[in-house]
Amino acid sequence: MSLSRHLIALSAAVCLAAGLAAAPATAEPRPRTLGELARKHHKYFGSATDNPEFTDAAYLKLLGSEFGQTTPGNAMKWYATEPERGVFDFTAGDEVVAFAKAHHQKVRGHTLVWHSQLPAWLTERDWTAEELRAVLKNHIQTVVRHYKGQVIHWDVVNEAFNEDGTYRESLFYKTLGPGYIAEALRWAHEADRHAKLYLNDYNVDGIGPKSDAYYTLIKQLKADGVPVEGFGIQGHLALQYGFPADVRQNMQRFADLGVEVAVTELDIRMNLPATPSMLATQATWYADYVKACLAVRKCVGVTIWDYTDKYSWIPSVFPGEGAALPYDENLRPKPAYHAIREVLGG
Repeated sequence: MSLSRHLIALSAAVCLAAGLAAAPATAEPRPRTLGELARKHHKYFGSATDNPEFTDAAYLKLLGSEFGQTTPGNAMKWYATEPERGVFDFTAGDEVVAFAKAHHQKVRGHTLVWHSQLPAWLTERDWTAEELRAVLKNHIQTVVRHYKGQVIHWDVVNEAFNEDGTYRESLFYKTLGPGYIAEALRWAHEADRHAKLYLNDYNVDGIGPKSDAYYTLIKQLKADGVPVEGFGIQGHLALQYGFPADVRQNMQRFADLGVEVAVTELDIRMNLPATPSMLATQATWYADYVKACLAVRKCVGVTIWDYTDKYSWIPSVFPGEGAALPYDENLRPKPAYHAIREVLGG
């Protein structure tokens, strides 16, 4: 063999050896995130968050990388955005929106009209209908205009019905009557014509008096030309109360009215301490809930109500209960996380 041929052969062997050595490093691509997997189905998979958590770097890293959408848990509620009458503060909401923008996440706005977490100036006096209507319109339109173009959905009216399907006797209902819901939707639409406007509630997973009340209301609002475009099913479940077997059927009937459906606040709590068997059941329930959304074309996405047990609202509201989320308190994925991945095709 001539010297030049020998050198060519030698260099080819060296290249081949280098290629073989490098192969394992490129063979394993980065696993797709829940957000990426959901996008393949033309849906989002997101997590709520809250401002006190923004000091936790490890938490933020996962929030920003794993999820395609976020909802501010408290930052856009009335007490936070209008702490004094006519004095607006968007600091907390802007922090969440800036984070979402930096991580290419969609934002759901939560919430414009709700009976809870209202500032004292609003609840501690009597209003005439005319006064309250002006206050409500100003609040809705100021907040929606501030976030115009940055928020894809608004939970315009939150938790408007009782369990039996009667109207909740909120400040707004008692002062303005049931028409406050249509007015709120119209005012929000005037302020941002591109945001999709939702009604949102809990215990409406399956078919029953409460979800029936929303079905009837949305049907009527649509007939009246009111801009309602979505129904938010919160999905706060508990192992001790059973899984809503007709959740898919319920989602579909709302979709058939011509509105989107979103799973807005999903968590699945249990009596503590959690056992492997309970965590396995929880994983199945998460999988089944996500499957229901995947099966309904107009179900646009799923948001878990924060992703880690470290920051869950459950233990403070339901003493002795918890372990409700797909990641544990140390930010480690639980069986629920793997079950969700599998359903999304991961």
